[in-house]
Amino acid sequence: MIDVIIAGGGPTGVMLACELRLHGVHVLVLEKDAEPTKVVRALGLHARSIEVMAQRGLLERFLALGKQYPVGGFFAGISKPAPERLDTAHPYVLGIPQTTVERLLIEHATKLGVEIRRGCELVGLSQDDHGVAAELADGTQLRSRYLVGCDGGRSTVRKLLGVGFPGEPTRRETLLGEVKLTASPETLNAVIAEVRKTHKNFGAVPLGDGVYRLGAPAEGVAEDRTVPPTLDELKQQVRKLAGTDFGVHSPRWLSRFGDATRLAERYRSGRVLLAGDAAHIHPPYGGQGLGLGIQDAFNLGWKLAAEVGGWAPEGLLDSYHTERHPVAAAVLDNTRAQGELLSLEPGSQAVRRLVAELMDFEEVNRYLIEKITALGVRYDFGAGHELLGRRMRDVGLKRGRLYELMHGGRELLLDQTGRLSVAGWEDRVDRVVDVSEELDVPALLLRPDGHVAWAGEDQQELLDQLPRWFGAAVG
Repeated sequence: MIDVIIAGGGPTGVMLACELRLHGVHVLVLEKDAEPTKVVRALGLHARSIEVMAQRGLLERFLALGKQYPVGGFFAGISKPAPERLDTAHPYVLGIPQTTVERLLIEHATKLGVEIRRGCELVGLSQDDHGVAAELADGTQLRSRYLVGCDGGRSTVRKLLGVGFPGEPTRRETLLGEVKLTASPETLNAVIAEVRKTHKNFGAVPLGDGVYRLGAPAEGVAEDRTVPPTLDELKQQVRKLAGTDFGVHSPRWLSRFGDATRLAERYRSGRVLLAGDAAHIHPPYGGQGLGLGIQDAFNLGWKLAAEVGGWAPEGLLDSYHTERHPVAAAVLDNTRAQGELLSLEPGSQAVRRLVAELMDFEEVNRYLIEKITALGVRYDFGAGHELLGRRMRDVGLKRGRLYELMHGGRELLLDQTGRLSVAGWEDRVDRVVDVSEELDVPALLLRPDGHVAWAGEDQQELLDQLPRWFGAAVG
């Protein structure tokens, strides 16, 4: 029997597969598309997702194929300088197409031994107390201990489960395409700068080789949003706003996206779970969608591996929903708010001006940036140290850096006292004795996703927390 089947071979599904393989889980990824998509849905990674790649030793490869940009201007397109001393060793945005992110993750997954089957569409599933039966479009029957739907906003897995997906339908639509333009860069930049004074979701991003990612608000909402727009539709809308279509021609692909906002009622139904867009959809304001899915996978992977491995404490797998559902709800709320600030209605514009003034206060600016970048995420682990529940940044140690110790996806006790012990949990928890000038806490217990499970120096307190997250002691 397969341990875990993942439906969906996008960044969320492949990231989850990688996390599971770090713990030796037998995982199979099913992707209905025969070839990787050429459609670039996202253009970059924010700080928390960059940290995730660093924690697994992948960041150098991503940096080599991306471009670093300053943090700022992501909340409703309101441009403000980034506050000083963001709580991260990576205070930048990494410009890198989603297609490249997916390719790099697939390469990593392949090295870890993940099996990815393309052209395999899941059309049915059922479950019992011992596993999940999956039916493919070609009639193939597969069985696994668990199944995770990472199959996008129109998730088949979610629909088969009957999980509710409440929210709001698309009210505003944007046309998008990768195209070539005949207009000079100088003309293009001047015209776009003028149009964006009022229409923040209009623009053209150079992708190299004379190709641009061109986007413009649609006239209305299409009856069938699965049908891509024509080149003439895109030209018409660009011309309507800019007075020129920039000589657009030779489209690589054309697509449309809307501002639908929905959140799954639950992320788990028995042995089947949801992650990424299968669990939540929202407008692309702030560029948060790609990172939200990757971080879902980062949270779920070690917990599901613990269930498969038989050492998970009671409630650990359910904590995936408990922790990640509120994070997605907060993202949906901030994209709703940004949508209102992007409206051309007089009232919305008045609020936009007020928010822009408030963002001149560093505390407000920092708060909104931490929302967009996910640096501000804190899970509720109860009362305790101020670091409890937060992700720990990549601090420098006497012998290297913290994230270098986390490439294997294991739990970690960073012991600056040299007196603490994880006896009984050595098979799950790495103990490292080292010191950091950046930490004023004697010791930290970190989950595989980098969130602080405990901070202090009392051995008994540590022994109380180890079983909560990492199961019973052995021996």
